[in-house]
Amino acid sequence: MKAIHTITRRKSRQIFVGNVAIGGDAPISVQSMTNTPTTDVKATLSQIKAIEHAGADLVRVSVPTMEAAEAFKQIKKQANIPLITDIHFDYKIALKVAEYGADCLRINPGNIGREDRIREVVACAKECGIPIRIGVNAGSLEKDLQKKYTEPTPEAMVESAFRHIDILDRLNFDNFKISLKASEIFMTVFAYQQLADQIDNPLHLGITEAGSLRSGTVKSAIGLGMLLSAGIGDTIRVSLASDPVDEVRVGFDILKSLSLRQKGVNLIACPSCSRQKFDVIKVVNELEARLEDITQPIDAAVIGCVVNGPGEAKAVSVGLTGGEPNLMYVDGKTDQKVSNEELVDVLEAKIRAQLRLMPDNL
Repeated sequence: MKAIHTITRRKSRQIFVGNVAIGGDAPISVQSMTNTPTTDVKATLSQIKAIEHAGADLVRVSVPTMEAAEAFKQIKKQANIPLITDIHFDYKIALKVAEYGADCLRINPGNIGREDRIREVVACAKECGIPIRIGVNAGSLEKDLQKKYTEPTPEAMVESAFRHIDILDRLNFDNFKISLKASEIFMTVFAYQQLADQIDNPLHLGITEAGSLRSGTVKSAIGLGMLLSAGIGDTIRVSLASDPVDEVRVGFDILKSLSLRQKGVNLIACPSCSRQKFDVIKVVNELEARLEDITQPIDAAVIGCVVNGPGEAKAVSVGLTGGEPNLMYVDGKTDQKVSNEELVDVLEAKIRAQLRLMPDNL
């Protein structure tokens, strides 16, 4: 089903995190962050691979100590996806992970310390050809800004961002992206809107500390959706108190909903009612679980009755309408009758068969 509205994205300069382009005309990338102890190399690598398998473009790893930096060295050697290192305060850690192959440094230049230390980190990033992400959070604004504004505000966040930007400008370093995150939706949205009008650097979006899988997904979808629908945003992370894999799936679902990026199965399903001719919820949940490995875009519909069923089923690649009998549609045409007992098996087989016929697989 074709979107009736196309979002015009904000024009930003393009940078590269490893081999992943951020900004410009590149697709909006989806990333997540490991929550294992970085010093546990085996566990961290396992989580990185799970995040990658879910379709993420980038993974961020916290490196709080020099011991963690040494572990990162081993992790980087075995990872197949670009890794962003999250560093605060200790400039020596930033230098070390850059040496070990970090694809991006997530730092705030202002909390690294003296000017000479900042200069050394930036010089290292230049030499290694890696970008920096300036990360401003409402919960960790500079003390003088907290005093000036009395509480976190969008204006305070933007002022903090420009302090860090000015440092990099003085050092003639423009290979950076920026994030302005708060747990409050409108504070985040207003901050990004203000900054987006003043710079052309790529923007990393997120509602920080959004909450649990359910509530955090809702908050992130609303906040990121407001920004993305206005064309703002070049890479996103959905911050959930949940498995990082959930962050990736929700991130792609948000982008798919806005027709900004098609990856995986876009499953249209009715909420079900007493008219349903099969257990819609059970079928949809099982089908979704079986199709998690698919990364190619394809639209499918599972509708429980004939009220909306034929219309929805004919508008997608593979559709199912509940009835007597249930009818399967492929590319808008009736394909076959399907019994309740074989619904999931037949749907999965038809979707995978359609994917094999698509141009990307030829």
